[in-house]
Amino acid sequence: MERDKRFHRRGFITMAAAGAGAILNRGSKSSVSLAAERRQGEGHEVTPAEDLMFEHGIIERLLLIYDEAARRIDDGRQVPAKLIFDAASITRSFAEDYHEKLEEQFVFPRLEKAGQHADLARTLQAQHAVGREVTTALLDMTKAGTLAQPQRAPQAMRSFYRMYIPHISRENSVAFRAFHDLIPAQEYAELGEQFEAKEHALFGEDGFSKTVDRVAAIEKELGIHDLAQFTAKKG
Repeated sequence: MERDKRFHRRGFITMAAAGAGAILNRGSKSSVSLAAERRQGEGHEVTPAEDLMFEHGIIERLLLIYDEAARRIDDGRQVPAKLIFDAASITRSFAEDYHEKLEEQFVFPRLEKAGQHADLARTLQAQHAVGREVTTALLDMTKAGTLAQPQRAPQAMRSFYRMYIPHISRENSVAFRAFHDLIPAQEYAELGEQFEAKEHALFGEDGFSKTVDRVAAIEKELGIHDLAQFTAKKG
């Protein structure tokens, strides 16, 4: 649980929550001030937008798996269908049924309501829908343990890769920053608690670390687990 040891899973990174608690300490304390007291002294706390970006790291590693698998199939090499199925299964459960649901419930509606990057929010949501169709196709093509459509599978993985590289970069650099700026401090802290509760309900308290381990196992089977192998050569 490397990330969980370094950071509190989510929460509020500034002193705003503690300030809110000080203001309210004569009466009943808010959930934010109580959360701030529970986490006092535990180190840096991860905000909702930061956490969504951490989760993007997992998705980007899945994209690398798709890219490598598609390249090998195109080259006439064998790729076990189970590896593609496992990658698509993680994409479905972690990326689409959890991570993207948070974006669709909390991030995109807030941007549209504020009239900030509304077109971007609608495009991002439309791409989520297309991505789910691609994932369903990949699961169907590989669920029997063999690659049912060896020519179509690499095309599906490449299209997913090509769409999600710019998709993630726009979310990180535009959508999440605007979302952060639109949310009042107290609400932002409370959202962190909601995000954490949702993740724990779906995957357990160490669900992020377990998901990273599942992705790393696929990378190892493909032989792309060593980061040093991607270092560019000089000259």
